[in-house]
Amino acid sequence: MRFDIITVLPGLLESPFAHSILQRAQKKGLTEIVVHNLRDYASNKHKSVDDYPYGGGSGMVMSIEPFARCIEALKAERDYDEVIFMTPDGETLNQSIANHLSGKGNIIILCGHYKGIDQRVRDIYVTREISIGDYVLSGGELPAAILVDSIVRLIPGVLSDETSALSDSFQGELLDAPVYTRPADWRGHKVPDVLLSGHQAKIDEWRDSEALERTRQRRPDLLK
Repeated sequence: MRFDIITVLPGLLESPFAHSILQRAQKKGLTEIVVHNLRDYASNKHKSVDDYPYGGGSGMVMSIEPFARCIEALKAERDYDEVIFMTPDGETLNQSIANHLSGKGNIIILCGHYKGIDQRVRDIYVTREISIGDYVLSGGELPAAILVDSIVRLIPGVLSDETSALSDSFQGELLDAPVYTRPADWRGHKVPDVLLSGHQAKIDEWRDSEALERTRQRRPDLLK
């Protein structure tokens, strides 16, 4: 699976993709993450990629031409399943979306900045718009890294224990049950007896019950 991320600040994406699971996934050849500097596709001598908005108002707007050049150059090399724009007014990222996108082949992700991007980029090239929450960040780089992480960990072979991803919060539309490790008794705070019983059916029943109760308390909206 390949991700092409278009940004004006490629340095912001160096660390997220150079460590842990995402690094191992790339080394295994299970995913390829390529970051493109949008300024490389600017036609003016100053390599500027933004301009004043028509109609006035504060802020600068990212121009269509650099995006068009970059996207079209990438599409000339391979087919893409999605061109995703990270934006606060997109559909909110959830586990179902991550599951769906993990079955794709090649994805382009656009990172906005300033006041936003020219609407024509969204109208002509973008196939899906995704938000990571109801708030505004300085740019789309961190949301892009979050989206890629949520997808890559689901690719078969990425996690050493593939069943781990299947039991994560939201996979069964519930939050995950509490988890514990050694010691069994820490300063009087004990691990529930059922987890030490070795009785797998009872352990599974306890986990299902705890997951349901945690969801009821913290995210009752998921139960609807």
